[in-house]
Amino acid sequence: MIEIQVNGLVKSFEVGKNVLDGLTFQIDQGERVGLLGRNGAGKTTLFKILTGELDYDEGQVTVGQGRRLGLISQIPVYPAGYTVEDVLRSAFSRLQKLAEEMEQLTARMAEGDTDPATLRRYGALSEKFEVFGGYDTDVAVNKIANGLSISDDQRKQLFDSLSGGEKTRVNLGRLILEDTDILLLDEPTNHLDLHATEWLEEYIRGFHGTVVAISHDRYFLDRIVTRVIEIEGGKAEFYSGNYSFYAVEKERRFQERMKQYEKEQAKIEQLEKAAEQLRMWAFQGMDKTYRRAISMEKRIERMRTTSKPTKARKIDARFSTAEFHGDEVLALRNLAKSYGDKHLFDGINLKIEGGERIALIGDNGTGKSTLIKMIMGELYPDDGRIRTGPQVKAAYLPQIVHFDHPDWNMVENMMAAKRGLSAQSARNRLAAYDFRGEDVLKPVSVLSGGEQSRLRLCMLMDDDINFLILDEPTNHLDIASREWIEEAVEAYDGTLLFVSHDRYFINRFATRIWELANGTITDYPMGFAQYRQMKAQEEAEKVELPKPVKEKVERPVRGNKAQQAARRQLTICERDIAKAEERIAALDADMEAAACDYEKLNDLLKEKDAVQAELDALYEKWEQLSEEAGE
Repeated sequence: MIEIQVNGLVKSFEVGKNVLDGLTFQIDQGERVGLLGRNGAGKTTLFKILTGELDYDEGQVTVGQGRRLGLISQIPVYPAGYTVEDVLRSAFSRLQKLAEEMEQLTARMAEGDTDPATLRRYGALSEKFEVFGGYDTDVAVNKIANGLSISDDQRKQLFDSLSGGEKTRVNLGRLILEDTDILLLDEPTNHLDLHATEWLEEYIRGFHGTVVAISHDRYFLDRIVTRVIEIEGGKAEFYSGNYSFYAVEKERRFQERMKQYEKEQAKIEQLEKAAEQLRMWAFQGMDKTYRRAISMEKRIERMRTTSKPTKARKIDARFSTAEFHGDEVLALRNLAKSYGDKHLFDGINLKIEGGERIALIGDNGTGKSTLIKMIMGELYPDDGRIRTGPQVKAAYLPQIVHFDHPDWNMVENMMAAKRGLSAQSARNRLAAYDFRGEDVLKPVSVLSGGEQSRLRLCMLMDDDINFLILDEPTNHLDIASREWIEEAVEAYDGTLLFVSHDRYFINRFATRIWELANGTITDYPMGFAQYRQMKAQEEAEKVELPKPVKEKVERPVRGNKAQQAARRQLTICERDIAKAEERIAALDADMEAAACDYEKLNDLLKEKDAVQAELDALYEKWEQLSEEAGE
């Protein structure tokens, strides 16, 4: 069944400049599609057209009849005084209408209405209310709130008092509770921590409807999508696989097109030489060769159909590294911080040595950015001290970038930040970071979040530094910009401390993990893949075997022979279940580590499916043996 069909879609915001230029594609029911493209390619525009928020200039857009469609980038305006709990429960508006009608019918029947039509209507409504989960709304809301880290205290807050990221998270929860048929996800992981992102991935895997996701989170795309539609030049190109497959296949297609172009150009060059020779002979009096030359030149023009394949220009920029002599870069001694009744952390004792690359991770609200600001001297601890080495030269990219002169353009801000820098030199520096033409004259206040981060990095890279601190450096950046930052960090040989929820970035750079949770930092002297494997093993050890609810009854200590045999088999079965669960946990960790290796990931997924099938069979066997053993 076709869920979404788009034919020849054209949309422009400026005359003669089409954002979408003949876009055509089809999405079938149950598909998991990743919508990729550079920032400004028209991905969000397409989502707004699908939901009816935007009109289009030409083409045809069809959504399956009766299919409910939800977009998480839209944050509706709710009535004044609405709390987070009210917003979440607004997902049950249909159930609320059923409940109100049922209450009215109940009141009529209590007053003596015995009309059979009234009884039938009440029965039909009651059945529909139960089928739609009307009696389980509390359970559903609690499950979604826990999964998205929406605390009980936050559920009581006014929705209007939340930050943009918190509003996005609450709106995502409301959309999931609505149980729509088609989920449109526009950068859903931008404001989610690792815990909430992984919960969302598991939810999408079990979601029975259709999912279309715009995302620059490569781990997220690898785990949820099975097909990629890339928008480039206003048109669509299709890839039948996850992000890792797309990355490899895109490069293969580029090389294939380049070979075809070069082959065609070589043939054209050969024909041009022959045509030139024929014209020369015609000039010398051989009239018949003139017609052949004209015919050959027409053939050459018909061959000029393939334009040269191009790639997006890569930004080639590097951090300037200052020499560092010594061992200790940073030391934290008995560090503590609270905000009123909210206790963030206490008794933190940690040390960073030269050359280390540390990822500071933890759920939103645990105090990661607060700790970074304390290290940079923007905030002060309640207790303890922070000491940096005497030769440390730090540079800091905050999560939310601020400029001293937001109304000035990029060139003026560069000149203000770098004393003695001429306007032309500033333009040259900006061009190296893909800021060109009239764009450099825009006020920095109108730049997107990704552009502001790129501009701030442009300023940082001029400084000689040996301690780089990054707070969510890949947020709001498209994949090309993320890859540029990753290449710059790869070439940087100083000390690195960063906060990130981008698992690809963490896995690539972290040699040490600081996990901030429950008011303390746990130090893991290992990479992200090893850390994930260790956490998976810890979780597997906590898992208890499901036991049927039973009443305590007196029974003989020893049963008959059949029961004794069943108990022996039950013990063996429990041991096999534990081994299978450990194997699945290990495979999950291996899949995280191999997220960018499509072939290996595919093999691991097949192996996990086989182990999961074996585990399901063991659970069935366990239940049967439990009954036979009298357990």
